[in-house]
Amino acid sequence: MIDTDTPLLEVRDLAVHFPFVRGPVMHRVHGAVRAVDGVSFTIRAGETLGLVGESGCGKSTLARAILNLVRVTSGQVLWKGQRIDGPNEAGMHPFRRQIQMIFQDPFASLNPRMTVGRIISEPMRIFRLHDSGRRKLEVLRLLDMVGLNPRDVNRYPHEFSGGQRQRIGIARALAVDPQLIVCDEPVSALDVSIQAQVINLLVDLQKRLGLSYLFIAHDLSVVRHISNRIGVMYLGRIVELADAATLYRNPLHPYTQALLSAAPLPDPAAQRKRRRIVLTGEVPTPDQKYPGCRFVDRCPIAEPRCHNTPPELEGAEQQVACLVANDRRKAAKTILAAPGGPAPHSV
Repeated sequence: MIDTDTPLLEVRDLAVHFPFVRGPVMHRVHGAVRAVDGVSFTIRAGETLGLVGESGCGKSTLARAILNLVRVTSGQVLWKGQRIDGPNEAGMHPFRRQIQMIFQDPFASLNPRMTVGRIISEPMRIFRLHDSGRRKLEVLRLLDMVGLNPRDVNRYPHEFSGGQRQRIGIARALAVDPQLIVCDEPVSALDVSIQAQVINLLVDLQKRLGLSYLFIAHDLSVVRHISNRIGVMYLGRIVELADAATLYRNPLHPYTQALLSAAPLPDPAAQRKRRRIVLTGEVPTPDQKYPGCRFVDRCPIAEPRCHNTPPELEGAEQQVACLVANDRRKAAKTILAAPGGPAPHSV
C-alpha cells in the first residue's frame, strides 16, 4: 500500500540564480538572473504535482535543480528526508535511480547512434542491474509496456515518429524502476491527438507501477487531466498551489485567473460567454529585485501596497501569494463565521 502522507520529495525555499558579467577586461558580476527564486512544495507517493506557467518562468530550471543538473543557489531539496542538493556526481548517483526524467524534445534527448534496445538498456548497465540476457528481456517488456512493438528493438530513433520517440524516452525512464519521474513538458512538441495518447499512457503507468510525477507544462488543459495538485509559477515563484479541482473551480490569484480564461473550452457556447482576462503592462525581467509583488504591473486588482509588500503563500488547502486575494478570502470567512451569516454556498 502506498503511503500518501510521507513526502517523497520536498523542496524548501529553492533558488537558482545565474550571475552575469559585463566588461571586456574585469568581467565583474553585475547581477543575476533569478530563474527560480524561493519555491517550496512536496510530492507524496503516488501523487502527480502539475507545474504550469508562461515560458521563462523557471519551470524547467526548477526540474533540473531537483535532479542536481544545475547548481542550487540556496534552499534545500530532500528525498525521503535526505538532502540531495549540492553533492557531486558520485554522491548523487544512488538517487538518480529513484528519480528519473522525461525530456521535452523526444528526438534531441535520444542518442541517434544508438538503437532503441541500447538506449533503454543503458540505464540498467550504468546502475549494474541484471545480466545481459535479463536486460534484453527487460527491454522487450518495457517496449511492450509503453505501447511499442518489441520487434523494433534494433531500430534507430530517426525511424520513429515524435510520439513513438517519446514512448522510448518513457521506457528509458522506467528501466531502473524509479519512484518519481520528472516530466519536463513531455507532450509540448507533439500533435494534440498524440498528446492525449501519451498522457493516457502516463496515467496508466502510474496506476500500474505506483509512480509519482512532477509534471511540467504550459498547457492548463493538459495538466488538468493528470494532476492531483497544481502549482502556478510566475517569474520564478509559485503564486498559487491547490488541488486540481479547486484551482479550476475557484482560482484566487489574478494570474491564475488570466491563464484559465485563455484556455479554450470544448463547448463553443460556453467559450463565447466566457470573459477573457487580457493582461496589460510590461512583462518583468528575472534579473531585477522586486520589493513587492512581481505581478503588480500587470495585475487588474493591484493596490498601492502591492508595490512594496511582497506576498507570501498563505492558506492550507489552497495557497495563494496575493495580498488582495488573501484579504478577500479572510473577509469571506469572517462573514461566514458571524452569527446569522449567509450559507457557505451563497458566498
